[in-house]
Amino acid sequence: MAVKLACCASRSPHSRELDVVEKLVYCVVMIKLNVHEAKTHLSKYLAKLKAGERILLCKRNHPIAEITALPEPPTHPRPIGLAKGRFTVPGSFFAPLPDVLLEAFEGTHE
Repeated sequence: MAVKLACCASRSPHSRELDVVEKLVYCVVMIKLNVHEAKTHLSKYLAKLKAGERILLCKRNHPIAEITALPEPPTHPRPIGLAKGRFTVPGSFFAPLPDVLLEAFEGTHE
Protein backbone atom coordinates (compact mmCIF):
# COMPACT_ATOMS: atom_id res chain seq x y z
CA MET A 1 0.00 0.00 0.00
CA ALA A 2 1.51 3.36 -1.00
CA VAL A 3 0.89 6.63 0.79
CA LYS A 4 1.80 10.12 -0.41
CA LEU A 5 3.60 12.07 2.28
CA ALA A 6 3.09 15.72 3.00
CA CYS A 7 5.41 15.85 6.03
CA CYS A 8 8.55 14.82 4.13
CA ALA A 9 8.38 17.41 1.38
CA SER A 10 12.19 17.61 1.10
CA ARG A 11 12.33 14.14 -0.47
CA SER A 12 12.58 13.72 -4.22
CA PRO A 13 9.30 13.19 -6.11
CA HIS A 14 10.24 9.55 -6.76
CA SER A 15 10.63 8.69 -3.08
CA ARG A 16 7.43 10.34 -1.79
CA GLU A 17 5.39 7.19 -2.10
CA LEU A 18 6.28 5.08 0.89
CA ASP A 19 4.54 2.25 2.64
CA VAL A 20 2.72 2.87 5.92
CA VAL A 21 5.51 1.48 8.11
CA GLU A 22 8.12 3.73 6.56
CA LYS A 23 5.81 6.71 6.99
CA LEU A 24 5.53 5.97 10.71
CA VAL A 25 9.29 5.63 11.09
CA TYR A 26 10.17 8.85 9.26
CA CYS A 27 7.34 11.11 10.38
CA VAL A 28 5.84 9.89 13.63
CA VAL A 29 8.00 7.50 15.63
CA MET A 30 11.44 9.12 15.38
CA ILE A 31 12.79 12.59 15.92
CA LYS A 32 14.30 13.70 12.62
CA LEU A 33 17.33 16.01 13.05
CA ASN A 34 19.88 17.57 10.79
CA VAL A 35 23.49 17.43 12.00
CA HIS A 36 23.62 21.16 12.84
CA GLU A 37 20.48 20.93 15.01
CA ALA A 38 21.85 17.86 16.82
CA LYS A 39 25.17 19.59 17.57
CA THR A 40 23.46 22.78 18.74
CA HIS A 41 20.98 21.11 21.12
CA LEU A 42 22.78 17.88 22.01
CA SER A 43 21.98 17.87 25.74
CA LYS A 44 18.24 18.33 25.06
CA TYR A 45 18.21 15.35 22.70
CA LEU A 46 20.30 13.17 25.04
CA ALA A 47 17.54 13.52 27.64
CA LYS A 48 14.96 12.42 25.05
CA LEU A 49 17.13 9.44 24.08
CA LYS A 50 17.35 8.35 27.70
CA ALA A 51 13.54 8.55 27.90
CA GLY A 52 13.29 6.02 25.04
CA GLU A 53 13.04 8.23 21.95
CA ARG A 54 14.91 7.35 18.77
CA ILE A 55 16.62 9.96 16.59
CA LEU A 56 17.08 9.83 12.85
CA LEU A 57 20.19 11.89 12.09
CA CYS A 58 20.16 13.53 8.66
CA LYS A 59 22.66 15.40 6.51
CA ARG A 60 20.90 17.82 4.19
CA ASN A 61 17.61 16.02 4.97
CA HIS A 62 18.97 12.62 3.90
CA PRO A 63 19.03 10.01 6.70
CA ILE A 64 22.56 8.89 7.60
CA ALA A 65 22.22 7.32 11.05
CA GLU A 66 19.76 6.22 13.68
CA ILE A 67 20.59 6.99 17.29
CA THR A 68 19.11 4.97 20.15
CA ALA A 69 19.90 4.81 23.85
CA LEU A 70 22.02 1.99 25.19
CA PRO A 71 20.36 -0.45 27.60
CA GLU A 72 20.92 0.19 31.29
CA PRO A 73 23.80 -1.86 32.74
CA PRO A 74 22.83 -4.57 35.22
CA THR A 75 22.58 -3.29 38.78
CA HIS A 76 23.85 -6.46 40.42
CA PRO A 77 26.83 -8.68 39.47
CA ARG A 78 26.24 -11.88 37.60
CA PRO A 79 26.42 -14.91 39.90
CA ILE A 80 29.34 -17.30 39.44
CA GLY A 81 28.69 -20.95 38.63
CA LEU A 82 25.38 -20.74 36.76
CA ALA A 83 26.27 -23.76 34.60
CA LYS A 84 27.92 -25.82 37.34
CA GLY A 85 27.32 -29.51 36.75
CA ARG A 86 25.88 -29.07 33.25
CA PHE A 87 29.05 -30.10 31.42
CA THR A 88 32.56 -31.33 32.09
CA VAL A 89 35.75 -30.53 30.24
CA PRO A 90 37.20 -33.75 28.80
CA GLY A 91 40.88 -34.56 29.45
CA SER A 92 41.60 -34.44 25.72
CA PHE A 93 40.93 -30.69 25.82
CA PHE A 94 44.37 -30.18 27.38
CA ALA A 95 46.19 -32.55 24.99
CA PRO A 96 48.51 -30.98 22.38
CA LEU A 97 46.90 -30.15 19.04
CA PRO A 98 47.73 -32.28 15.98
CA ASP A 99 50.62 -30.94 13.87
CA VAL A 100 48.37 -30.25 10.87
CA LEU A 101 46.08 -28.04 12.98
CA LEU A 102 49.03 -26.22 14.59
CA GLU A 103 50.52 -25.50 11.17
CA ALA A 104 47.17 -24.13 9.96
CA PHE A 105 46.95 -21.77 12.96
CA GLU A 106 50.56 -20.65 12.57
CA GLY A 107 50.27 -20.20 8.80
CA THR A 108 53.04 -22.67 8.00
CA HIS A 109 50.71 -25.26 6.44
CA GLU A 110 51.56 -25.96 2.79
